[in-house]
Amino acid sequence: MSNENPDLASKENFKLDEYYADLHIHIGRATSGQAVKITGSKDLTFANIAKEAAGRKGIDMVGIIDCHSPEVQKDIMDCLYAGEMTELEGGGISYRGTTIVLGSEIEIYEEGKGAAHLLAYFPNLSVMQHFTAWMTKHMKNVNLSSQRIYVSGITLQEEIYARGGIMIPAHVFTPHKGIYGNVAPRMSEVLDLSMISGVELGLSADSEMAGLISELDDFTFVTNSDAHSLGKIGREYNRIRMKEPSFHELVLALGYAEGRRVTANYGLNPRLGKYHRTYCLSCSLILDQDQDTVITGACPYCGGTKKVQGVLDRILEIADRKEAWMPADRPVYHYQVPLEFIPGLGKATMKRLLDRFGTEMSILHRASEEELAEVVGAGMANQIVQSRNGSLLLTSGGGGTYGKVAAPSTDKT
Repeated sequence: MSNENPDLASKENFKLDEYYADLHIHIGRATSGQAVKITGSKDLTFANIAKEAAGRKGIDMVGIIDCHSPEVQKDIMDCLYAGEMTELEGGGISYRGTTIVLGSEIEIYEEGKGAAHLLAYFPNLSVMQHFTAWMTKHMKNVNLSSQRIYVSGITLQEEIYARGGIMIPAHVFTPHKGIYGNVAPRMSEVLDLSMISGVELGLSADSEMAGLISELDDFTFVTNSDAHSLGKIGREYNRIRMKEPSFHELVLALGYAEGRRVTANYGLNPRLGKYHRTYCLSCSLILDQDQDTVITGACPYCGGTKKVQGVLDRILEIADRKEAWMPADRPVYHYQVPLEFIPGLGKATMKRLLDRFGTEMSILHRASEEELAEVVGAGMANQIVQSRNGSLLLTSGGGGTYGKVAAPSTDKT
């Protein structure tokens, strides 16, 4: 899986550091008022995302995936001309120590199969504008997010990589526009696997579940928030070993080159994902029965046959292994419940934590349980530690409804 030179990697390691990255964040509106992601918050502007990531979240790299929109590009230029942000030599835009990677989410449609979302990333604004000009010829409304492009998936890949970009299939297992969940049992049926730089698991899957599909063995996994509001930024994220947070270094890390690599995925326990289990559209209940019943049978509660297939059930249906296989260099997957999911952790409590520790990344990764207890008490401190360890009790999600933290646990193991 890794093509790096071990001697070169060892020489480079002393120069490398670990950075937190969330590579899938939407723009809700441009400052002109132009809607970009219809379901996204109006507060999700290019500048506000940068401020939230650098300030409250403490994330080192963010991928904003609606930068193909001409109105968003105007906002980017305004930030650059004002001197608030600068373009990096290695690709990306720097804002107060946080790097913004310019991306685009695009929908492909394969006749007789279905639609899927792909993420494209480019090194700088000039290349993104060139890509926008090409997409305008093949897309009905290039101002909006996640629009369908009327070319094949492979043609789209060729255009992305010809411009020095990279492509990552988005939330690959979800029934809503995931390539496995909605198009085909194998990516190779619709995409050129040599032009895929990584695979986004999505909120309802983890790396062990994906390990049931051999086609994925050679790909780096990433976990991202797919944020539709400022608060959701960093809901899922990655730890990446790089020399610096830049587009060029990200490309190296996704390819396991020169000592760079994704070292950890931080994500929801799949049970919290809103498409984890199959959902009955007739009685609005989540089906958690045995596999044969879920796939082929009627709903055991109401007898209905109209269902939204869950991620777990889809993976089990298309798996070509009975046991998951995990390559040695695959990032470790850490179950982590976002702070906002913790019962009783409201705005006032969060403010006290941020006043003391600065950012959410510091709360989740640097503050000890004893330090947390000094601010919010022993009970809440233990809840936060359990959230970062993924040991809170959960109920399953499905049919577009997130799972929930079922109840506090006092188990500190």
